[in-house]
Amino acid sequence: MIQRTLFLQSRAIIRYRKKQLVIELPEREETHTVPVEDIGMVLFEHPAITISHRALDALLQVNAAVVICNGSFLPSGLLLPLEGHSTLTQRARAQLDAGKSLHKRLWQQTVKQKIVNQAAVLRAFDRPWRSIQRMAGEVRSGDPDNVEAQAAAVYWQELFRDIDGFVRHRSGPVPNNMLNYGYAIVRACLARALVGSGLLPAIGIHHRNKYNAYCLADDVMEPYRPFVDKAVRAYGSQQGNYPEQLETRHKQFLLEILQHDVWMDEMKRPLYLAAQYTAASLARCFEGLDDKIKYPQIPDSTAN
Repeated sequence: MIQRTLFLQSRAIIRYRKKQLVIELPEREETHTVPVEDIGMVLFEHPAITISHRALDALLQVNAAVVICNGSFLPSGLLLPLEGHSTLTQRARAQLDAGKSLHKRLWQQTVKQKIVNQAAVLRAFDRPWRSIQRMAGEVRSGDPDNVEAQAAAVYWQELFRDIDGFVRHRSGPVPNNMLNYGYAIVRACLARALVGSGLLPAIGIHHRNKYNAYCLADDVMEPYRPFVDKAVRAYGSQQGNYPEQLETRHKQFLLEILQHDVWMDEMKRPLYLAAQYTAASLARCFEGLDDKIKYPQIPDSTAN
């Protein structure tokens, strides 16, 4: 089933009735209904949105991610269910008991796939990619040589070399704003998938921060970042520039990344579904049933 992402950017009153989310839009004098089971994510952008307790609970019952935006209309919070899987305790215990050696091997796989995907992005835009591709083979268990950072330095220089002074930073120049927004959406998607697989999103395999509730999501999203990068770079190629301020059409464009087809296990799947496969495979690794995380790949192609 293709799950929907709802993007609400005007005043709305949201209720739950007969397994439907009822959305009233007073300014338009419209009322819409959406089956709750079809919803994968809801993005609340407008400050005057009212949602009933029952509607929120219904969203959590189907493991939907509820994303809240701040005064700058950027994602700032995420609401997820406490119980997302029938064997939550068993899988959480396996995750907590996982040793450092497993963490290091999983991080090696994660970094390697991220670099492979970065190389594919550069190749898609006819940028030098072979040096980064070679770096992927140099990643050791735990990435003690920090090959990830070495590859990133080359990657960002090449991907946006037509933008003078571009530096990848949250508060950096455009298109950092588009990248930030896209990453936040993918992060929420992966956090939802991890909870749905019975994992604790705060306990990472590499990222560790007592103030971060989504360290594991930050870990496994690394190979997903290039999908956002590719979409943003394609936008700039098609439009000839990048927006200084994100408008509705830009945000909708970035939200659609969740529906983009990716390759995994030699099959084409939408990205949001690939996230669920990644989370499930990671849970199997913690349980000792598998030794490799499944990550999506960017196929060799030319940019559209």
